[in-house]
Amino acid sequence: MNNISLINGLKKGDSKAYSLLVDTYHNKLCVYAYQLTNDRDYAKDIVQNVFINIWRIRLKLKDDFAVKSYLYRSVYNEFLNQERNRVHAIPLDKKNIDALSSILEEEDEKSLDRLMNLVKREIENLPPKCKQTFLLSKQEGLTNIEISEYLNVSIKSVEAHMTKAFSILRKTVGEKMDGILFLLFGIQKNQVPTTLL
Repeated sequence: MNNISLINGLKKGDSKAYSLLVDTYHNKLCVYAYQLTNDRDYAKDIVQNVFINIWRIRLKLKDDFAVKSYLYRSVYNEFLNQERNRVHAIPLDKKNIDALSSILEEEDEKSLDRLMNLVKREIENLPPKCKQTFLLSKQEGLTNIEISEYLNVSIKSVEAHMTKAFSILRKTVGEKMDGILFLLFGIQKNQVPTTLL
């Protein structure tokens, strides 16, 4: 079923079209939502809300409606809405929002998976000290000062390793790097304003 047939089916209230939509995107959206929340149940709730909402607005859908982009953006917006209602809401900076949006609009699922796997492989192949420093920053959310204390090296050394890591990764994925890293590692502690910690 192509995009137009799918939209027409949804507008007519065709349960098969809706089932196809859910079957096609549910798992992918859950993976994406999990990257944002780091909580599987919370991620599933977000995705469920998105599917319920698309059923509610089905009569307003246009024939050229970009289903995939809409679903991913809706998951992200639903995540933001939910976070605003939580005590420790974490604002995402504009750089991450823009990077994420451009990737989701340009890449299909296969090429997105391919890019993420490529970046994972490149991270694994980084020089040992460089890889350790990069993962302490991106995976553990440590600041450069915390990393320098933890590894007992200078801040300049940490900065040099981070610059090298970013340079290597940027050669692999170019401008999409920020979005891919956000999808892989999510929100970092060092991106959160100190007033919220």
